[in-house]
Amino acid sequence: MKPLPSQHSSVGHIALIGNFLPRKCGIATFTTDVRAALKQRYPDLRVDVYAMDDFPGRYDYPAEVTGTIAQHERTAYLAAAREIEASGAQVLWIQHEYGIYGGAAGEHLIALIDRVTIPVIATLHTILEHPSEDERRVMEALLRRCSKVIVMAEKGREILKRVHGADDRAIVTIPHGVPDRAFVEPEAMKPRFGWEGRKVILTFGLLAPNKGIETLIAAMPDIVAAEPSALYVVLGATHPNLVAHEGELYRDRLKALAAEKGVADHVAFVDAFVDQEALLDYLQAADIYATPYSNPAQITSGTLSYAVGVGKAVVSTPYVHATEILADHHGVLVGFGDSGGFAREIRRLLTSDAARQSLSHRAYALGRTMLWSRFAERTMAVLGDALTIRPRRLTKRVAALAPLEPDISAVERMSDTTGMLQHSIYSVPDRNHGYCIDDNARALILMCRIERLDPVVRDKWIGIYASFIQFAWNPEKQRFRNFMKFDRSWSEEEGSEDSNGRTLWALGVAAHCATPRKHRDWARSLYDATATLALKLRSPRAMAFAMLGATEMLAAHPGHSLSREMLTRFGEELISLLDKARRPEWSWFEIVLAYDNARLPEALLRAGKALERADFIATGIETLEWIRERQISPEGRFRAVGTESFGRPYAEPLPFDQQPLEAQAMVDACDAAFAATGDQRWVEEAMRAYRWYLGANDLEVPLVTAQDGGCFDGLMPTGLNRNQGAESILALQLASCTISALSKVAGNVAGPEIAVA
Repeated sequence: MKPLPSQHSSVGHIALIGNFLPRKCGIATFTTDVRAALKQRYPDLRVDVYAMDDFPGRYDYPAEVTGTIAQHERTAYLAAAREIEASGAQVLWIQHEYGIYGGAAGEHLIALIDRVTIPVIATLHTILEHPSEDERRVMEALLRRCSKVIVMAEKGREILKRVHGADDRAIVTIPHGVPDRAFVEPEAMKPRFGWEGRKVILTFGLLAPNKGIETLIAAMPDIVAAEPSALYVVLGATHPNLVAHEGELYRDRLKALAAEKGVADHVAFVDAFVDQEALLDYLQAADIYATPYSNPAQITSGTLSYAVGVGKAVVSTPYVHATEILADHHGVLVGFGDSGGFAREIRRLLTSDAARQSLSHRAYALGRTMLWSRFAERTMAVLGDALTIRPRRLTKRVAALAPLEPDISAVERMSDTTGMLQHSIYSVPDRNHGYCIDDNARALILMCRIERLDPVVRDKWIGIYASFIQFAWNPEKQRFRNFMKFDRSWSEEEGSEDSNGRTLWALGVAAHCATPRKHRDWARSLYDATATLALKLRSPRAMAFAMLGATEMLAAHPGHSLSREMLTRFGEELISLLDKARRPEWSWFEIVLAYDNARLPEALLRAGKALERADFIATGIETLEWIRERQISPEGRFRAVGTESFGRPYAEPLPFDQQPLEAQAMVDACDAAFAATGDQRWVEEAMRAYRWYLGANDLEVPLVTAQDGGCFDGLMPTGLNRNQGAESILALQLASCTISALSKVAGNVAGPEIAVA
């Protein structure tokens, strides 16, 4: 076996994405060829192929295909990303063509590459001068993620720089590879096709209008007049998309055109998708290879490269790839749609053996520099470079990082006289999405719980958030509305169960903790007027939110019968749900994981303490321990259940995207466990979850902007979501309030040094 070159010895395992044979298209042929070339040149290299599948179940893929990706199913891309990550592949190599990936302009591919942490390179098979908005967005997302991109023509480099602002240092030009075949005279190959005594012009490819076949057929009368033995062979099956739309009508129209021009006996159609060896035989049997393509922007043509590789005299339109590969007298170019030009040049070459043979030998010499073995070596160098230049996280060690003091600066930035806005673009509030009661309920809780705050400031914001909640109540529906537009009009007549449960929670907190008394009285009054809505709730989280509000109300008013009934009924309901969903390895209330998971055990723990129900506390500890174990990374850090985990029955959680809400829920649940049991371990677990905000997470980057109390919206596989929405800011500040209060009870819990960016 040939060893890898020493300079690339670190590359031993790659993942390769693209179409693959037996799918019939040029990308499939290319991907199959490059995989074979790499394995032939570097036998010890592991190449995992992930084939793009436009019709799952249609193709009988060979053993070389590790897995398939259903083109139009976004979840398949995410599953492939997880498989690639788990495989140990060192580099991901993508064959990029807009049309082979799902979503707008193939955007599903971006979801995949955003979820792998290994270096990515891409070979770009189409580079557009005038991309659509979606095409531009997808291409530029790909360029940002790739360590290197490969183009097969220098024109591709120029377009990437001019149109997309690409970094020239990240672009590598590697010409399309060609097989290694000996030069043979066409006459030696013609008998196997029955072409003896004919001068053969060949065009190959999936039959479609952009191939320009009409141009050559229109040129045939003049060619035949000069060389009566001329035969134009159109080799290739009709493009599958065209067949699906109109069957073989296009081929029939071409045949009719040949008959109309009087050259039906000089035009032959071979309706077949031939493998590479058969194609090379056809090419070697031809005298001239013609590519009358009509698309000037075509960056690559595999068959043009193959034709040059076996030493064919080529006559072509001046599309990008042809212009570059046929430069310096390696072929002949004529104008797009120029039948007269094709007739003139083909006549000249067919009637002059010397001119044709001279052009053939020059083409063959060029082809020697493009062999697949050379392609494999150049690509391996790019793969090695990508691995070498893989960026490293820059971290610094700082002194033991104490919990942050609660700070409402970012909350105020996101709020106006109506309430707290939902979303932001970076740190700038986005008015397009308006407000929601979820965030205003959380903001009310924060203003009631934060300790050191100017009374005038507290009074102002409690009044604004309380007013939003008051206005949200819809007495006709007996529900709170949730979403409000920026113009203060409601988007709905009643909000979700979760938003209603969360609002009752906020009212309970305000009734217990708000200062001065006027706000406690208001909260108690609205709670009493609305809390019966809780008795109709069926969502486990909505019940948990209502339970948290009920425990607060009981703390303020121990005889509050409705709150006691809610705690008893919902607590028993949660235990019943646990019994139904439980498996030996699954101690959870639902068969899936979702958001705010730790709120469920927290509600049981707080209800158990309020009602003195030991069974509630025991179940709360059991389920909190279970979810805790699933939110710890191998390095011992908190790892929030990622949003991609949601809705997967009895499945272990996935790491991304991680949201600040989950860390806050875990902090609060651990606080509840400590309050119920006095076990110091839960203080340590609360700090583990809190440190996630500070940088003790999978990416080792802080989510906090400590100078203004801001918090980024989450951890993506490739870094931070740098928006700072209301939910994220409030999650940090409420978690800081809990940790601040907990530290006073449990002592110094700051813990060891933390790496922060």
